[in-house]
Amino acid sequence: MFIDYTQIEIIAGNGGPGAISFRREKFISKGGPDGGDGGDGGHVYIMVDTNLHTLQDMRYKKRYKAENGYSGGGSNKTGKSGKDIIILVPAGSVVREKGSKEIIVDLTKDGQKHIICHGGKGGKGNARFKTSTKQAPRIAQPGTDGESGNFEVELKILADVGLVGLPNAGKSTLLSVLSSARPKIADYPFTTLEPQLGIVKYGEYESFVMADIPGLIEGASKGKGLGHQFLRHIERNRIHVYLIDSQEEHPFEIFKTLNNELKTFNESLINKPYIICRTKSDLKTEISSGWNDFSENIIDISSVSQEGLDKLVNSLVKLLKQNINE
Repeated sequence: MFIDYTQIEIIAGNGGPGAISFRREKFISKGGPDGGDGGDGGHVYIMVDTNLHTLQDMRYKKRYKAENGYSGGGSNKTGKSGKDIIILVPAGSVVREKGSKEIIVDLTKDGQKHIICHGGKGGKGNARFKTSTKQAPRIAQPGTDGESGNFEVELKILADVGLVGLPNAGKSTLLSVLSSARPKIADYPFTTLEPQLGIVKYGEYESFVMADIPGLIEGASKGKGLGHQFLRHIERNRIHVYLIDSQEEHPFEIFKTLNNELKTFNESLINKPYIICRTKSDLKTEISSGWNDFSENIIDISSVSQEGLDKLVNSLVKLLKQNINE
């Protein structure tokens, strides 16, 4: 199951209390204070593991708590620090406080790690409070509380190329032909209910990542259909490929609808480079005059006959290299 959003509670460890202790040895009846400090509480980290592709584990574990620090001891012994815990997430995970739009951390690289909640500091033992006028202090500090909070974790898949189109526009079929991905394919809308990634190889050793994401419909930016479940993922794509069925009577209206949904969700999305493809060219049906409304060059493709696929891949590679820092 593909899970791309969850809420979790995170609690760092509390610091251990300092000790109240006095030195007691043979022939020394009144030794000075020797209470040690408490140990620090454990931190809670969140870290990228590229072997993960979903937030499914977090769906079943909603609460994460690090270990508390241990109490200080006599003979100036510092308490043991609490164990840290690490929460593993896929690359592309974004963390926010619950209900906030402000991003705490955006995790995109393997091994990237961030402290979400800091552990509390251990309290000072009574040995720390000895002064020239106070030789036998009977006070020690408690440890401070660790940080805690409720957080939202959202996964936005990382892909170089995102396929944009209405349901049943041929996105899944194209991905399956260009890569080894095997998305579910059928002749009805919303066959794809979760994002699919495929590696498209070109040349001898080069490749790029292509994403097939559930189809858009008008109103998706307001949550209609698969709505935000789709749109959050296309934010990461460097290039968009608009797929429009060659049999559509009003293709330019469809393009405007798709473009408007992206703009309404996040205006920056329409500034990304894109290619328009007329799919299912193997059907040899009469082409609507509506295609004349496009000012862009249209690439005719057929995933069945593989017509135009080399041209599409070459065009994508050229655009990716032009926009290498995007």
